Amino acid sequence: MKILVTGAAGFIGMHITERLLARGDEVVGIDNLNDYYDPALKESRLERLRPHRHFRFVKLDVADRAAIPRLFAVEKFERVIHLAAQAGVRYSLQNPHAYVDSNLAGFVNILEGCRHGRVKHLVYASSSSVYGGNTKMPFSEHDNVDHPVSLYAATKKANELMAHTYSHLYSLPTTGLRFFTVYGPWGRPDMALFLFVKAMLEERPIDVFNHGKMRRDFTYIDDIAEGVVRVLDLDAEADAAFDPGHPDPARARAPYRVLNIGNHSPVELMDFIEAIEAALGRQAIKHYLPMQDGDVPATCADTAELAAWTGFSPSTSVLDGVSRFVAWYRAYYGV
Repeated sequence: MKILVTGAAGFIGMHITERLLARGDEVVGIDNLNDYYDPALKESRLERLRPHRHFRFVKLDVADRAAIPRLFAVEKFERVIHLAAQAGVRYSLQNPHAYVDSNLAGFVNILEGCRHGRVKHLVYASSSSVYGGNTKMPFSEHDNVDHPVSLYAATKKANELMAHTYSHLYSLPTTGLRFFTVYGPWGRPDMALFLFVKAMLEERPIDVFNHGKMRRDFTYIDDIAEGVVRVLDLDAEADAAFDPGHPDPARARAPYRVLNIGNHSPVELMDFIEAIEAALGRQAIKHYLPMQDGDVPATCADTAELAAWTGFSPSTSVLDGVSRFVAWYRAYYGV
């Protein structure tokens, strides 16, 4: 298949692109290579992809309203994996307009490209953050998600609503994937694992928010990539049994779907730190802080829908995943 991957130089984008290329797909990857974090890491990821003869990279911003339609018209993609977005809950408190430009304007450009290009299936990145203030665990796609607690989360919920509209109006099959705390080799420098390992190797304190009373459904990158590719191959379908009198957020009369991808095994933050300490062979100096605005105390994914649809559920343990990240970090940075 000929597949567009947006955000191909990103953490998740690189891993998914590698998986698609390994099975013989043709991939066009786009990314704007912005400086939200060190662009050198993005370039290094691209260097892993460029040797593949079925991969081509185009430096392009999804918010470019003129260039995106041209790309779709020329390339005639069969399927699209849309991962490009302004990431980060905390950064949205300082730079909200970046999220509007990339996550909202950029997403409608991709939807329009898929619509006019007659794309067979659009798979896009949503986020566990859409569950916001929900306290019922585990988080289910059947739960209401109308109470986001960050602008980042609000843009991801908006993406789901926008996708539903295009599925309804234009019969465009769309699947939104709610990622739960993705980690692993080649990860983002603004995420906890990267920050913790870097600080500990430099013998600096690590910031532990909410005084360590956090639980996260940490999901290893290989599990995410496997889930995304399986979903890509299974087009979203309309639910003939959808009842508009009792609407289910996870269902629709249109070819629309949202799915959780998480490990379904939340880990205490302090246990996560212990796994890092074990992998590094040293103790962390902990700087305890209150909860940050826009954050939530716990996440846990109900993955029954993913398993039913694809036959797959993430299962990599934190001990294994963290040790693989530490091995990559030491090799990449030579420390």
